[in-house]
Amino acid sequence: MNKVRILLIGLLLEGTSTVMAQGAKNIRINEVLTNNTASIQDEYGNREAWIEMENNSFTTYNIRGMYFTTDRSVLDPNMSVPERIKRMSVIPSGDVRTQIGGRQHLIFYCNSNPSQGKLHLSLQVPVSEPLWIGFYNGNATELIDSVSIPALAANQSYARQNAKAWAVKSAENVTPGIENFIKTDETKDAKLKREDPHGFGITLLAMGIVFFCLAVLFLFFWLFGLIMRHMETAKKVANAQPIKPITKTVEKTIEVGHKTNVILQEGLKTKGIDREVYIAVISMALKQYQDDVHDVESGIITIKSHQTGWSDEGNQMTHFSKPVIPSSHNAPKIPTTPEIR
Repeated sequence: MNKVRILLIGLLLEGTSTVMAQGAKNIRINEVLTNNTASIQDEYGNREAWIEMENNSFTTYNIRGMYFTTDRSVLDPNMSVPERIKRMSVIPSGDVRTQIGGRQHLIFYCNSNPSQGKLHLSLQVPVSEPLWIGFYNGNATELIDSVSIPALAANQSYARQNAKAWAVKSAENVTPGIENFIKTDETKDAKLKREDPHGFGITLLAMGIVFFCLAVLFLFFWLFGLIMRHMETAKKVANAQPIKPITKTVEKTIEVGHKTNVILQEGLKTKGIDREVYIAVISMALKQYQDDVHDVESGIITIKSHQTGWSDEGNQMTHFSKPVIPSSHNAPKIPTTPEIR
């Protein structure tokens, strides 16, 4: 078991070192100026020889702890690391500017004093003489990049054209801190062809976009399917019979909790019944009274007269004489019987 762990740790360290080495390979020397009389100045106003570094990848890489040298003797493979470090100038840590972003540049000043800043190196660069500059990894063993510079006139620079070709630039065409050989009339196609003559970059970019889109689609449909499966499971559980008693229990619990709240708020006199219930009952009673009310009775009896004819004397005496039709003036008054309504 321990052997397996040691093996895995070794593979991990080897993979990490490989990735870091690949990142360091993207850092390269881009432009060098050895005789500075009219070019850029440092933060103290001094004109010093300078080296421009470029990160030709699209990711950020920190070059702290890496080395510059102008001594070809370090190329001896039998030289010890401590002896090689003595002949090199280290890039100090502690400055965020050593983290070079993708497609960005960084300038180091040579023949300077490191106490003036993290970008000031004690690296000795002769003026107007042929020069070799080597750039080593943090182990002081792996050579990352190197360039042989011819003797340059004042304010001339030696700049990279592509991966292998270099050219001398006149003083008016020196480009510290920016891309070399910038042309205002250069088309985008010509620039792309110059920067990527074999088309590897555009191929990797296109493949990366395609695989990224496929990964996004896969993630979307995977999440969509997961959500749908959970929804189906939730529906089945909701429609199952055992959940009904649970629902009733929850409803009863809510009702008891509500009554308890009413008791706590209104006191024990209400016995858990809301005032709203009392108000609703009284309102219904008043409404029913208004809708079902009868006619109001006065209690007065009204009597109207009605003729019965039971005391008519004329009819009783018809067998003695002719009937006499009384006039309306002489007609006897017939008593009436009151009628009760």
